[in-house]
Parts: sequence; structure tokens; C-alpha cells
Amino acid sequence: MSTGNLYIALLHYPVYNKRGEIVTTAVTNMDIHDISRAARTYGVKRFYIVTPIEKQKQFVERILSHWQKGYGATYNPSRKEAFGIVRVADTLDDVIATVSEETEGRVHVVATSAASRGTSLSCDDVRGKISQSGDAFLILFGTGWGIAEDVLEKADFSVEPIRGNSDYNHLSVRSAAAVLLDRLCRH
Repeated sequence: MSTGNLYIALLHYPVYNKRGEIVTTAVTNMDIHDISRAARTYGVKRFYIVTPIEKQKQFVERILSHWQKGYGATYNPSRKEAFGIVRVADTLDDVIATVSEETEGRVHVVATSAASRGTSLSCDDVRGKISQSGDAFLILFGTGWGIAEDVLEKADFSVEPIRGNSDYNHLSVRSAAAVLLDRLCRH
């Protein structure tokens, strides 16, 4: 399956905290490294990190600079390649506008959630939509305790939660991103 029309975004805002309040979460170094590598492995066109906090954006840019221009670029060229698809954005609306402009077309927003939603599509159904369309697809991953409900409601559709073979369901976002990309991009 071609994934040239697949984009992902890691939302740090608007997301929930443990008490159900909408907050902005901190960007983590591990998420940048692991999600960019998974995204590059599965042919994702661009990986957006969404945060409105200037210090957090600077943190991401410092990490990217180290691995793309600094010592890290020669130390680990494959990391440099993976980080080449990473971009930072203030808002989800900015990401959608950028992808729409880049692709000159419609952007289908696909929400993820660890909680079941009655209208979620299976991974097979989403994979079919992506492979049969020339439109762009933007998969949203949330941090904290999940993506805010108003964002979930605005998405074109959502994909079913990742379930293991136990009643425990608390994957890190980087693990969930890797599993979902594998399910959506398998041949």
C-alpha cells in the first residue's frame, strides 16, 4: 500500500488530564524519536507535533537541529532521515491547512482514542479508505488522557481502539502509534 498520502499529528493540545480538564501536555524526547522512526518506517509523509507553547516548540527544534545539523546528523544518519519528516505546529487547524495546501486537496481527519466510540471504523476499513483515495489522511494521536471531545467530534471518522489480549489498555502514545501504523500500512 502506498502511504504517500498519510500524515500524522501528535496533539499536546487540546487534550485531557486525569481529572478531565483540557490542558496542554509537555512534549517528550522519546515521543519525538520513536514516533518519527515509526512514521518514516511506514512511509508517512509528515509527522506534526502540535503544541501552542513556545518553549515546547523550541525544545522540539533543538532536538531536531541536533539530529539534523549537529553532531547527531553524522553520528546517526538514519535518525537524521527520520527527523526529516517532523514539523512543529501551533494548532491542529494549522496542520490541516498546511497539509491541504501541500496536497492541493481534501484532508480526511482520522481520530484515535483508547476508548471505544460507537462510530469507529476498523483498521481494515481505514486502510481501505487510505489506499483507495488520492486525498490526504491525517491520523491524530493524543497525549495526556486523550484528545478533547470537540476535536474527536470534528474528525471525519475515528479508528477503533487498539486492544491487546487482556483487559489492560494503557499503551504509551508512541507504542500506539507504531501498532496503528503497522495495522494501517501493512501490505
